[in-house]
Amino acid sequence: MRAWQQAAMEKYFDGPSRDFLAVATPGAGKTTFALSVAAELLGRRMIDRITVVAPTEHLKLQWAEAAARAGIPIDPAYSAGKGRTSEDYVGIAVTYAGVAVNPLAMRIRTERFKTLVILDEVHHAGDALSWGEGVREAFEPAARRLALTGTPFRSDVNPIPFVTYAPGGDGIPRSVADYTYGYAHALADHVVRPVLFLAYSGEMTWRTRAGDEVAARLGEPLTKDLTNQALRTALDPGGSWIPSVLAAADSRLTEVRRHVPDAGGLVIATDQDSARSYAKTLRQITGQSATVVLSDEKAASKKITAFAEDDSRWMVAVRMVSEGVDVPRLAVGVYATTTSTPLFFAQAVGRFVRARTRGEVASVFVPSVPRLLGFASEMEVERDHVLGRTVTDEDDIFAAENDLLAEAQQGESASAEEDKLPFEALGSEARFDRVLYDGGEFGHEGEVHVGSEEEMDFLGIPGLLEPSQMRELLQQRQSDRARKQKAAAPPSAAQTRPADSVTQVSTHEQLAVLRRELNGLVAAWHHRTGQAHGITHAALRKECGGPAAAIANAEQLRARIDRIRDWAARKSG
Repeated sequence: MRAWQQAAMEKYFDGPSRDFLAVATPGAGKTTFALSVAAELLGRRMIDRITVVAPTEHLKLQWAEAAARAGIPIDPAYSAGKGRTSEDYVGIAVTYAGVAVNPLAMRIRTERFKTLVILDEVHHAGDALSWGEGVREAFEPAARRLALTGTPFRSDVNPIPFVTYAPGGDGIPRSVADYTYGYAHALADHVVRPVLFLAYSGEMTWRTRAGDEVAARLGEPLTKDLTNQALRTALDPGGSWIPSVLAAADSRLTEVRRHVPDAGGLVIATDQDSARSYAKTLRQITGQSATVVLSDEKAASKKITAFAEDDSRWMVAVRMVSEGVDVPRLAVGVYATTTSTPLFFAQAVGRFVRARTRGEVASVFVPSVPRLLGFASEMEVERDHVLGRTVTDEDDIFAAENDLLAEAQQGESASAEEDKLPFEALGSEARFDRVLYDGGEFGHEGEVHVGSEEEMDFLGIPGLLEPSQMRELLQQRQSDRARKQKAAAPPSAAQTRPADSVTQVSTHEQLAVLRRELNGLVAAWHHRTGQAHGITHAALRKECGGPAAAIANAEQLRARIDRIRDWAARKSG
């Protein structure tokens, strides 16, 4: 067992509580921890039976396979209407939706035996009121309940069953975990991989239902509706953006496979039609077929298992591979979905961080959407489930996306709602924008063409590097490129005009300079204190306000620069 799993087990058995909430970053080994607890409870005769509740049908099978390796036979085909199961089984695996269908039958089973209930990704018990009520009714009589989650909880008004809440500093109730093992800790322990985010922007053109043609650059400050339409244009299979990004991602995968021969890639698509189109594009790029995983296919779970065990290059899936699915060889990802919530983003990125060999680095390609770049900048920030917050438009979108996720898991099209929007993609063009790594940004003064030498500076980064080596290499390549650009650039207007003339600096240049200064100060603070970059950025945001550094304005960046300089001065004093 890993050190965190052993420490969590010790804490579990130190306390007499029936309920225990373990929050551990994706890839850390929550399943192994839970099954170790279950085996110990069975050995001590504190329980007789086990019930595992998982979000999806595939995860039921995955839990049963993992339990079998631990010597605990679990029936993944059990249903409430089935009543009894074979005496060869010690437990069953069901879904949250299955529990909600007949909670009384599950309650009767729970009452018959001293039962340990493992609630995998327990935040799903808050996805729908019926799910939460079903879980509470079915498992209230359980002898023990072990809740697990690996992703940040969201904010809403419905408490998650069997989770403890306590008032935060602002008086708003927040979930209280019994044991937390965050991404920053797991990264320091080499339990998970660091993540290199490669962001792509570009020009987008689309037509509204009124017949108006709109052109905008992905990543520019836009309204919420325009940002969503620009993103959908980028992800349209008929445009140039997605083929360019898929080709770049495959180039990155080729570099990674030089060091990790079985490394695989995953494209997360919005809907089934897009998934099939992306697979065709990958076939054209690579000459090899991609595994396509659709939620309404009976063979979906078998396809995922086969991909996990072979050495093929690419898998394309619609949402269902975003949470809990264990494919350790996934090393390169393309975030090609319109879903843009912190919960789903963390789930998706979690598919790529499971460490196998020291030095492996995950590479995730993302659209240059401010919201997504903000999530990428704050990978290390831990979040709780917040109650009593006023529901905003953003929360409504979140709920709608959870509904779409449920539809996808039931074989429905995830894009049904989006098809109703007044929108028609006309064309797109991709540009390499920047790299985000460990809370810092690396890139160029402006976007660069796909396939250029500047882009290959980053796509060609070795597939095996220690985190410190990765940061040093990124800084070196950025410095080298800046020197080349400066040497090749013609004299600027500022250099040729009279000394007393006014120099006009663009907003883009100004923000880039401020972000570099802030990132440099955060890096210096890290070397001085050992505090992770993402944690420092989050602390600055909390004190100074505003969004993530990737999308903050000049005033907000200056405030954070002043604040961290003040921290450094006080520490020196």
